[in-house]
Amino acid sequence: MYPNLYYVFRDWFGVEWKFLHFVNSFGFFVAIGFIVCSVVLAKELRRKSKEGIFQPTEETITVGHPASVSELATNFILGFILGYKILGLLFLKNSLNINPQDYIFSSQGNWLAGIALGVIFAAMKWREKNKQKLAKPETRTIRVWPHDRVGEITMIALIFGLVGAKIFDTFENWDSFIKDPSSIFSASGLTFYGGLILAGIALWWFTRKHKIPFIHFVDVMGPVMMLAYGLGRIGCQVSGDGDWGIYNAAFKTTPNGGILPAVQGDFEAAVNANAEFFARHDTHHTFFSKPGFLSFLPDWFFAYDFPHNVNETGVRLANCADLQYCNHLPVPVFPTSLYEIILCLILFGVLWMLRKK
Repeated sequence: MYPNLYYVFRDWFGVEWKFLHFVNSFGFFVAIGFIVCSVVLAKELRRKSKEGIFQPTEETITVGHPASVSELATNFILGFILGYKILGLLFLKNSLNINPQDYIFSSQGNWLAGIALGVIFAAMKWREKNKQKLAKPETRTIRVWPHDRVGEITMIALIFGLVGAKIFDTFENWDSFIKDPSSIFSASGLTFYGGLILAGIALWWFTRKHKIPFIHFVDVMGPVMMLAYGLGRIGCQVSGDGDWGIYNAAFKTTPNGGILPAVQGDFEAAVNANAEFFARHDTHHTFFSKPGFLSFLPDWFFAYDFPHNVNETGVRLANCADLQYCNHLPVPVFPTSLYEIILCLILFGVLWMLRKK
């Protein structure tokens, strides 16, 4: 398990780059999913445009103006925020002991880094507009195709997807929200269908506004959504974020992490030995040994203890000396996030082959 990229680089390359502690593995794969799916979406929108299904819309723009004060200010503010928060990580002491979510919503950062990056962003915008400056600004009419709007579509899906997922999670856990209203600003707790509903409504409005036939847009989004879901679930599996199944009593864990075949009675013994943990968690389980016809698959395909999981759920690993992420599950579970990765990518492949029919 790699809760963040710091542990990946430490394990694979033997380097300890502390700033990578803030690159959450789940968020990293979500970002990869958005990037890859944006490319696939643009490809399909372009194909349907060539088939005559999508048509461009005309927009009037003015070109040749120098950078405005608002443009420079906007770029400075964006650069300042990135510099203050992201570059500020490089100058923080004991950064490994800081919770990333707490840091993002705190006032911590580096003013010098923020101002420096803000100035750089503003200067880049001024230089870009200065190259395009004309002696007399011109008004032009341009044609914009749906595939030219992929950046906007992606940002709408991202923003409304996250907001919807958080809102629906809040409704599902209303008692917890009442006890701690600040939890609405936490990066944890996201409900998938909440994001799907709100992002779907927002994209319907966007396509209607720009005269993109929604039924054909949804047709394009079918395989894209399955690809996005499959890639996002890689983040769940790699980080161990709790999206796993019930306990598989046919296997047992070792104190240092890892699993071994078990026999009847081992599960009950593990529950008794870890009474404090199981007092807070259910004991729903089944006994499912590896089938003979699937003997070529590793044991962890059927049961996994998610060592070093990002939720820090379970009991402490005997050989772990880190301050964080030293837990694993006392009884292995079915890695359902792994199954979803495989099934969703297969479904993506099926839909991709059928997309021209």
